[in-house]
Amino acid sequence: MDPMDADVRSVLSAHGRLPIDVDTLSADADLYRAGLTSHASVNVMLALEDTFDVEFPDSMLRKSTFESITAITAALTQLGAATPSRV
Repeated sequence: MDPMDADVRSVLSAHGRLPIDVDTLSADADLYRAGLTSHASVNVMLALEDTFDVEFPDSMLRKSTFESITAITAALTQLGAATPSRV
């Protein structure tokens, strides 16, 4: 698992309010089918912005951006996010 994937999973675990363990999901699993709500997706987005020091532009604020770990990491990569350094 790459570091960005691990950090995205950590954010999802803390803010996604998913009824299942995020670590059991494949990277391509549909997070909304797994229980992610639109309200929780906003919390996830805000936590991702804080964690990766990015801001999601309006053009990325769609369900498809947050539908899977793969989609989230692709969006973060597009925004030029780097894996946060661990202190």
